[in-house]
Amino acid sequence: MSWNDAVIEQFLRGEQRIANTFDRDFLILLDTIGAKSGLRRTSPVGCFADGDRLLIVASKAGADTHPAWYANLVAHPTVGVRRWENDELAEYQATAVVLDGAERDRVFEWIVQQAPGFGTYQTRTDRVIPVVALHPRRQTTPPRAGPLSPTPGDPS
Repeated sequence: MSWNDAVIEQFLRGEQRIANTFDRDFLILLDTIGAKSGLRRTSPVGCFADGDRLLIVASKAGADTHPAWYANLVAHPTVGVRRWENDELAEYQATAVVLDGAERDRVFEWIVQQAPGFGTYQTRTDRVIPVVALHPRRQTTPPRAGPLSPTPGDPS
């Protein structure tokens, strides 16, 4: 069994500590459609909540290439999210939006404050590590803005 498969299995069982590394509250299962294959792919990905949106980082631990899931969501931005919320496994679709420019930089800096390892990953590569916002598609009420969410009409 691969490391990812073991993480996915522990996550789906509802374990609080995943692979002796992750707290399940900061982990999602991201379901994407393969950019080349067209097949459904599932990847465990660390996440940060910002209001109703989730922020994920395509760090690949500082490798010189993006993780495969990043190419998949760029090609097919409607993704599936599985996340533990209030001790229940929630499953919903989201729209993936790659952050750029000043907004990407501001959000990445905030993420590094929460999880300094991402700053270390950035020093290992010349590529700009992408940050992606996942906007849930299950809204029935106006979305809640988080501290990093741009305000309407704000160009950043």
